[in-house]
Amino acid sequence: MASTDQATTPKVHQHGDHHDIPKEHRKHKPGGWMPADHRIQKEWLNTQIEEAHQNKKELTPVLQDFKNFIESNPRIYMYFNSMFEEVPRRDPYNKDPTGHRQIRDYHHMLEVLNHTFNSAPYWTDASAHVGMVGVPMCAVFDYPMGTPSGYAAFLDPEVNVHLKKILNEWGKFLMSPKSAEVLGDSKQGWFGEHGTSDMMSVANAPYGTKHSFDDFFVVPDPKGKHRGYKSWDHFFTREFKPDVRPVASPEDENVIANACESKTFSIAHNVKLRDKFWIKGQPYSMRDMLAEDPLASEFGGGTVYQAFLSALSYHRWHMPVSGTIKKCFVQDGTYFSEPLFEGLGDPGTTEIDKGGITTGQGYLSSLATRAIIFIEADNPAIGLMAFIGIGMDEVSTCEITVKEGQHVKKGEQTGMFHFGGSSHCLLFRKHVNLEFLKEIHPGREANVPVRSHLATVKP
Repeated sequence: MASTDQATTPKVHQHGDHHDIPKEHRKHKPGGWMPADHRIQKEWLNTQIEEAHQNKKELTPVLQDFKNFIESNPRIYMYFNSMFEEVPRRDPYNKDPTGHRQIRDYHHMLEVLNHTFNSAPYWTDASAHVGMVGVPMCAVFDYPMGTPSGYAAFLDPEVNVHLKKILNEWGKFLMSPKSAEVLGDSKQGWFGEHGTSDMMSVANAPYGTKHSFDDFFVVPDPKGKHRGYKSWDHFFTREFKPDVRPVASPEDENVIANACESKTFSIAHNVKLRDKFWIKGQPYSMRDMLAEDPLASEFGGGTVYQAFLSALSYHRWHMPVSGTIKKCFVQDGTYFSEPLFEGLGDPGTTEIDKGGITTGQGYLSSLATRAIIFIEADNPAIGLMAFIGIGMDEVSTCEITVKEGQHVKKGEQTGMFHFGGSSHCLLFRKHVNLEFLKEIHPGREANVPVRSHLATVKP
């Protein structure tokens, strides 16, 4: 059995955990893609439901296609009816604290999505606190994807083909000038008091610095509209200034640099080539993580390091070692599948895990859409290793910016997540003797800085 630190809790702290949130409203949402205060998510969803009702319009072509698909396929029609019926009709699922009804059928779901896709994620000024819903579709699917029918539906290959089309359409909007409207300085704007404060709190925490946004990030036009960012995606894939994240020991091949600005989820050793990644405990399965690539056979008994990217942080990937790109590709997968043990499909479960899809990061490493980069390290003590960028929820657009055969230095960019961030893994073969820094562990509150010292290769 693989030895692992996965069982350590809490797995990931999120920004906002320090606020005074009543216990009944506090939900563990790793990475901050959904607010820690569940009232903010519910208030956001209630607003979307009300606005969609008041501004009804024809479904966009891609959502109409999805509706036609649901209604023309008996299996899918059954799933999308049953998933809403299986959500318990009791607190907290039936109504939110203010008495508003939740989404209860796929017609209503499509109506709300049709409205939601006309806006980029923004800050919600809730009665208790200010927060942000970074993954709108996940907020809509929050309860139904934790049901038995939701589990089946979101694993279905045909459903995922349609979800990919829907997400691509939203992606086009997030690359448009209109999407930049949420980058204002109002309470709902990313450059408002709360947005800027929270972003920089996350950015400054690892080194205890006091940088301003303009000091930390490359800003196209500090005094211009939206600070020069042309779209939501332009803002979210922003670059940092090189000196704020120096490369750890650039000339020391035994020092492994952190590939993403992220919080440690788990460190697992002696990982099997094939394992039951869908069970509670989420053991890693090298063959499945690496999409059955022939090179996967090299990694049996190896080490997996996994960490989660914050919604408020930096979303580009960087080379953990100097080496040559041996192979790289994006593997299509699921978008909203969560493991049975988080929902009502598990015989021993009576509640839906409101941590949602982000709790199942190990599970998603084998199923979600992901970028896979095999690296032949210059250091022979490392040799072949792999980076996996895992798309989760809406955040499933992975762009690889390096090419096969290219030599890349430690710390240089290898790719990015669009429309946000997600999770990533570093995979090492069995013979690599790694010593992770003592401060690198699940439960660490601050991000591990990108390009910083993550681990050392020992003889």
